[in-house]
Amino acid sequence: MKEFELKYGCNPNQKPAKIYMADGSDLPIEILNGKPGYINFLDAFNSWQLVKELKEALGMPAATSFKHVSPTSAAVGVPMSAELKKACFVEDIEGLDDSPIALAYARARGTDRMCSFGDWVALSDECDEVTARLLKREVSDGIIAPGYTPEALEILKSKRKGNYNIVKIDPNFVPEQQEIKQVYGITFEQGRNNFKIDHTLLENIVTEHKTLPDAAKRDLIIALITLKYTQSNSVCFAKDGQAIGVGAGQQSRIHCTRLAGNKADVWHLRQHEKVLNLPFLPTVGRPDRDNTIDVYISDDYEDVLAEGTWQNFFSEKPEPLTREEKRAYLDTITGVALGSDAFFPFGDNIERAAKSGVTYIAEPGGSIRDDHVIETCNRFGMVMAFTGMRLFHH
Repeated sequence: MKEFELKYGCNPNQKPAKIYMADGSDLPIEILNGKPGYINFLDAFNSWQLVKELKEALGMPAATSFKHVSPTSAAVGVPMSAELKKACFVEDIEGLDDSPIALAYARARGTDRMCSFGDWVALSDECDEVTARLLKREVSDGIIAPGYTPEALEILKSKRKGNYNIVKIDPNFVPEQQEIKQVYGITFEQGRNNFKIDHTLLENIVTEHKTLPDAAKRDLIIALITLKYTQSNSVCFAKDGQAIGVGAGQQSRIHCTRLAGNKADVWHLRQHEKVLNLPFLPTVGRPDRDNTIDVYISDDYEDVLAEGTWQNFFSEKPEPLTREEKRAYLDTITGVALGSDAFFPFGDNIERAAKSGVTYIAEPGGSIRDDHVIETCNRFGMVMAFTGMRLFHH
């Protein structure tokens, strides 16, 4: 297939639209089902690069959940605890523990379920039946992977009344070194960002504390590769083999850090005993549970616990999760990794990160206030590596 005609571009008025190879060669994809759109393909090709790079860097199956050309999360196939499975709504998926690629997607989809609603999925490895069963019941626009088992393909083809977008990509495809795009009729050209992110990027540790455990290195690499394909400015929190909070596209870095930190806090609070044991009515669907949990965790919890309202969601009225309880729970969290796509200009980013349990940081360095940022890290006993590499993505 040398080109594929699209229904329209970013918006319905932007016609005609298509994807094709500028050199006239075949596209490196097969469309196995559905008819993906312009934004679908932007998500597909960005998300594929992310999981391909994660797999190459860590040697583990990887998955990501994308929305509007930024990842909501990315993860590798690390085993999940019973509590984590319950928080991600996957405790009933048979065979989950035996499928690393399904574990990776369960983590990626389960991290920020509000933002992942209607996501685009990318898998580094062949999609198996377990992953397909997990994905079938989620609201999702499409998937890209290097292959699908016959059972998985049959399951996925049944989604969205048979219109679910399924794309197979050639895992050996290598794009041209130069990439080109147009803005306002003006052509931009640049070298593709082929910078390799691996453990060597974390060797320049500038803080008093120098010890980076293997798990922290893994999480920092996940954060950095996630940032490489996130609309800038961006900051990413990671823990236990997955990105747990992504702050994308903010003009101010402290706003990135607050946004990502708030998402990371919600991720942790979803695993609080009170949240895991909310007495939902069996008639409440998964999206409504997500929305209800999001409000329950927030300071606006009365919006779902008020008399006449809680009866719509719960079999009995839950006790609120108070601000004091939330703070006490979050204060027990440590070992979180934090990556930034450009330097931190002020120590306030570090102070906000500390409130979300950050212990390990990777950022480019190069600010005129690096000394102040390092000093703030030392005050909190953090380990910080200067990577020397900016990761802007637009």
